[in-house]
Amino acid sequence: MNAAPHRPRRPERPAPRPAAPGLAVRRAAADAVDAVLEKGRPLEEALERLTRELDERDRGLARMIAATALRKFGTLRALIGSLLERGLPEKAGRVETLLVTGAAQILFMDVPDHAAVDTSVALAAESPASAGFKGLVNAVLRRVAREGKAMLPDVADQPQWMVDGWTAAYGGKDALAIAHALASEAPLDLTAKDDAAGWAEKLGGKLLSTGSIRLVEAGNVTALPGFEEGAWWVQDAAAALPARLLHAKAGETIADLCAAPGGKTAQLAATGAAVTALDRSGQRLKRLKQNLARLGLDAEIVEADAAAWKGGPFDGVLIDAPCSATGTIRRHPDVAWTKAPADIASLGALQARILANAADLVKPGGVLVYSTCSLEPEEGEKQVEALLAARPDFVRDPVAPGECGVAAEWINAAGELRTLPTHLPDADPRFAGIDGFFAARLRRRK
Repeated sequence: MNAAPHRPRRPERPAPRPAAPGLAVRRAAADAVDAVLEKGRPLEEALERLTRELDERDRGLARMIAATALRKFGTLRALIGSLLERGLPEKAGRVETLLVTGAAQILFMDVPDHAAVDTSVALAAESPASAGFKGLVNAVLRRVAREGKAMLPDVADQPQWMVDGWTAAYGGKDALAIAHALASEAPLDLTAKDDAAGWAEKLGGKLLSTGSIRLVEAGNVTALPGFEEGAWWVQDAAAALPARLLHAKAGETIADLCAAPGGKTAQLAATGAAVTALDRSGQRLKRLKQNLARLGLDAEIVEADAAAWKGGPFDGVLIDAPCSATGTIRRHPDVAWTKAPADIASLGALQARILANAADLVKPGGVLVYSTCSLEPEEGEKQVEALLAARPDFVRDPVAPGECGVAAEWINAAGELRTLPTHLPDADPRFAGIDGFFAARLRRRK
């Protein structure tokens, strides 16, 4: 029998190189930034999808990288542009995203420089469009590590159209200060059901003049004392003010329109008032119900459109209207890059409809508080002016300095609340700042 023909042995394939430590985390962060910038998706939604396979620690790191890159995007893009003599190459895939997320880690996070550089280069190699620019990514990020902190430009981190609007509303100097304040990470604020001073001490926090409790580096919120027993809930200090301005009390009827996820509903229910919480989103109302159940509070839940619902009349009506949320960019840095000027106009039309309908729900002699977490006058002051022009049966009930812990500089000439991210300074910058909010209190004539 003839021997089988000799076949040359195939050379063994080299074993694949192990992935660089932390590569999956950086990939998720870069993908999340792309989802925000290229597709206009909310950051939390993108991270939820992209970090499912990661453990809790890595999910937290991915979120921090993505949020820092978006929060400092204007500064990082300007810096990187200054380091590229010919600008970003065309058809380079996600090179800019990798440079921005890499530089964010080097300049603004406690991450080893080599880890940020190596993983960024490795991510560039994964895509045919960017693989040819591995050397560029490596060179630019190494220079950022050497010289970047000394080269940081003094620019706004938000889109120019936003800064232009703030300049028109507040002046150039204040607009740039607002932009810089929004580029800082926000502390964690809590609202206690009662005994705010006691809970501030137990949690190692600071009791603010407004009654909110401020924490820094709180870690896992659900593990903090008081969470399981429903002693407090997370709520920015500015967001807690509109409900307080109603001065609701037991025996009164209060409607909380656009109520989900329920922080303001909880504030109102804790006063003993009979609260009706309304929202058009059944899914968001589920979260509101869960929050109220944890807190041991009760409200009538209504799924309806706040611009059309007929109910009441009520002693007080609170509107936290859907808005551009530009005042919350510290907490939600994706807002700067998922909103456009057209959104201000469309949201303004919706706010006007909700406000007009809400006015009909207020008893004669009752109070209406209208609020938005927006820095745009079109969503705040101008909405109130339009309502008062159309409804002579309503007048402003001005906010007084010191009321609810409100500082005089937070009140505009018309007696309306207007907080800016530059307000509430503190010697420790980690405790400083507040969300940008507008609130007007109106009273219906008897």
